[in-house]
Order: sequence, then C-alpha cells, then structure tokens
Amino acid sequence: MINQVYQLVAPRQFEITYNNEDIKSENVIIRPLYLSICVADQRYYTGSRNEEVLEKKLPMSLIHEGVGEVVYDSKGIYKVGKKVVMVPNTPTEKSEIISENYLPTSKFRSSGFDGFMQDYIFMEHDRIVELPDEIDLSVVSYSELVSVSWHAIQRFKNKSINMHDSFGIWGDGNLGFITAVLLRKLYPDTKIYVFGKTDFKLSHFSFVDEVFHINHIPQDLVINHGFECVGGKGSQSAVDQIINLLTPEGSIALMGVSEYSIEVNTRLVLEKGITMIGSSRSSAKDFNDVVDFYKKHPDIIEKLSLLKGNELVVRTLSDAIDAFESDLSTSWGKTVIKWDL
Repeated sequence: MINQVYQLVAPRQFEITYNNEDIKSENVIIRPLYLSICVADQRYYTGSRNEEVLEKKLPMSLIHEGVGEVVYDSKGIYKVGKKVVMVPNTPTEKSEIISENYLPTSKFRSSGFDGFMQDYIFMEHDRIVELPDEIDLSVVSYSELVSVSWHAIQRFKNKSINMHDSFGIWGDGNLGFITAVLLRKLYPDTKIYVFGKTDFKLSHFSFVDEVFHINHIPQDLVINHGFECVGGKGSQSAVDQIINLLTPEGSIALMGVSEYSIEVNTRLVLEKGITMIGSSRSSAKDFNDVVDFYKKHPDIIEKLSLLKGNELVVRTLSDAIDAFESDLSTSWGKTVIKWDL
C-alpha cells in the first residue's frame, strides 16, 4: 500500500512523501488519532537545532507522542479498532544490562527516524500498548512524556537512599507538573515542594504541599531529594539550588534537556555525598507500567487533563503549520492534535 508521510523538509515547511509499505508484513498497522507536540519537535520545526543536525536529520516526519487505532494486524494479536498508545523508541538490539532507551543503536521517532505525522504507522507488536476502553484519548496522547517522568522516578527509586521525608521539584512546566502528579500518588506521605518562576504556572500545583518562587526560598528549607525538570540555561541555577538545599546523601534526578554545558558545585556534591542520576526518554516497559498505573488510578487522568492546552483538528498541511505556530504561543500545557489528515 502507498502510505503518505508528512515530513518537515526545512524550518516551518512540510511536504508530503509517499512510502510503499507491505500490508502483509509482521507489523501492526496503526491509524493515528491524537498527537501531542513536544518541545523537541518545536526545535526542529523552528530550526533551533544547529545547521549540521538539521541537515543530517531532515527531511523527517515529526511528533513522537500519540495514540492511535489498530486497522490491521496480520498476526491477529490486536483486534481491529483497538485503541493503543505508540512507543517511539525502537531498539535494534537487546541488552540484559542496558535499558533500550540508552542503547546507542536504538532509533527514536521524530529524531532522525520518521515520527507519527503519517496516514498510517507500521509498528512492531511490542511497540504498542493497549489502552482501557472509555479513556480520554486526547489526554493520554501525551503519555510519552508521562513515561519519561515515570522512568526517571524508577531510576531514582533504584539508586537513591531510602529517605523520603521531602522532595523538591524544580520546573513549573509540563515535565514538572507530570512529575509532581506521579510523585504525589507514589509518595502520599512525603512533603512535595515545587520551585518555579511563573506564578500563573505555579497556581496549577495546588495538590502539592507548597510552591516557591525560585527567588524567594526560605533559608531554613531542606529537602531529601530533588528533581530537575528545567533544562536549557536555567538548569544550572536549578541544580545549584538543589545541591544547596539537599540533606547529606540526597540525590538529584536530572531530567531537563540542555543544549549547553553547565557548571556544577562539585565541592558541595562531594561534601554531602550527593548522587546525581541522569535519565532520558523511556522504554516499552515504562509505557506498559504507565498504562497499568492509569488503570489502577483513574483519577490520574483527571489530574493530567489539567495539562491539556489547545486541541486543534489537523486536516491539511496548513492546519499542521497552524498547530505548531499556536503551540509556540501557548503559555501553559500541551497542544493536542486531532489527526484527521
């Protein structure tokens, strides 16, 4: 069959290309239903990445967050019409030690490998996860970002000391909000503080114990562990604040992506015995765990719905451009696309 793929060929410019796909292959064929725009997609769309990266990775179909509907499965494992969340990470090898999202040979959709802006997605069976019936597909369209936070929290649990009196989350954006939602449910008895710089964004964190503006932190405040969800140039000041507020042998979960190197107060890191834990992306297991979490705690969907910003219907390439442009001016939350191209 001929599959239409909508690729970014230059900043702010999409074109249609055509791929000849074997409908009888062992892959599951998925029709995208709802997609969500990520900051990483915007870096390509706006041409914010350096020219060498853009030249290497474009043309490329964008978006790695989305849910879809099974339209064909030659193996008959998934029923036609079943709603699924799509896993963008695609490993080409297996390791008993290293998680698939850290293997350098793994491919990741919308990062050098076509994303979900296509008429149909051809995916291996272990790259999709069935969703419960009656779930809000527009909200779970950004489950990939939830899985990223989930993955980081699991690494934190495995590598940090067992002291959970207080957590601090730096970052009042999408990742910080999701991390706060998950930590609140996973650690109901722990004091959770959120640190940010925008009062409007901080007002959405009413379910945590307290929010602080980064320039007005009480001098006597201490935390056991910190979650850095800032990224960019702001990650340096965030990490510095966390190091200063941590109790001895606390840990820092580094989650924000930065294009720049930052300075770290290694003297205090050594003096306190601080553990710094890096994490990136997520695995199929994380997606399965997140969907199980949805089933066990349906109220999580209601909490995550607060993060949903604009929902835009995309029927043409012009609509797709409008969606990306609208997302650039959104002050809060995730832009969701109802894919109707």
